[in-house]
Amino acid sequence: MLELIPAIDIIDGKCVRLSQGMYESKKIYNENPVEVAKEFEANGLRRLHIVDLDGAASHHIVNYRTLEQIATKTSLIIDFGGGIKSDEDLVIAFDNGAQMVTLGSIAVKQPELFIHWLQKYGYEQIILGADVKGNKIAINGWKEESQQELMPFLRQYIEKGIHKVLCTDIQCDGMLAGPSIDLYKNIMKEFPELHLIASGGVSCIEDIQKLDKAGIPAVVFGKALYEGRISLKKLSTFL
Repeated sequence: MLELIPAIDIIDGKCVRLSQGMYESKKIYNENPVEVAKEFEANGLRRLHIVDLDGAASHHIVNYRTLEQIATKTSLIIDFGGGIKSDEDLVIAFDNGAQMVTLGSIAVKQPELFIHWLQKYGYEQIILGADVKGNKIAINGWKEESQQELMPFLRQYIEKGIHKVLCTDIQCDGMLAGPSIDLYKNIMKEFPELHLIASGGVSCIEDIQKLDKAGIPAVVFGKALYEGRISLKKLSTFL
């Protein structure tokens, strides 16, 4: 069964969404992310993906207080990403309630440090973030494109023990035009044991059904919920 992971993206302590990662496209959906998280939990969801967009742009964690509030006021299993660039950032994330962290930029720029964290904290707590634009990995809040191609990037870390990957197709993210199912199928064909978390483009319950049918293990989605295209009650069949 497909694992459902709603997303809360945070700027200035508020729940927002972007389109294709562009900060100028910011739309505020709720002034209180804690209330959003509580609603998710009340409707049977157990996982949550939090992105500190201020942190991603600032190269260090910013919205850790919001993480702490959500973690203490719900029992959701939280993975947290955005701005984790140092040992101190990683400790702040875990100390404030994250059970897992999603790391992308650091895996591109400082692979030795990423592997060190992987070995120190364990493979269950570290998720590899693979944000893709035109088959190239993007970093630093998607503002910078690296020269690393997706499949070799994944392979090098899977060989090191990574088994959780959050893959976002940037061109689909926030566009409500459907997820890149072919991309995710190709990844699963290449790495069938991978716990792949698909992200970007989910627009309706049918998109979630297609990902489930394609054998994708998990999906992150947000804007379709906030825009009312998917109701929390309709997700009950997947829970």
